Amino acid sequence: MKRRLAREITVQSLYQMEMNGVSAEEAVSMVLTEAKEENETEIEVRNVQETSVHVLALVHGVWNNKERIDQLLSEFLKGWQVDRLSRVDRQILRLACYEMVFKDDVPPKVVINEAIELAKHFGTDDSGKFVNGVLGKMMKELDKLKSN
Repeated sequence: MKRRLAREITVQSLYQMEMNGVSAEEAVSMVLTEAKEENETEIEVRNVQETSVHVLALVHGVWNNKERIDQLLSEFLKGWQVDRLSRVDRQILRLACYEMVFKDDVPPKVVINEAIELAKHFGTDDSGKFVNGVLGKMMKELDKLKSN
């Protein structure tokens, strides 16, 4: 399964959880069902079971560490508060922060590039630049962040 696909579904699932107050399982199921049936998001899911397991791991990781992730993000949001960000940008930044700080299986530059692409795809015209700026600052202090 492609990681980009997992990230797209993860961002959409986190968005659903925040908007509708649903569980991770419900959110992932809704996104995968929509992708399979209506496919307005143009996501092509080949192996639903494998995708679901991988996405749920990411969603749970982000959601279970959301408080700490938001604290970290707030350090790098100059003039912004996490709760004032657009819901899409917030979920993209949360996922990228989770992958950079709490996981070690993807290089930080790759995480940032993927987050920028997600922001361009799902966000506004300025989302890519904004996400790049926040995560670029975070990457400079990544060793310190991981040790805390």
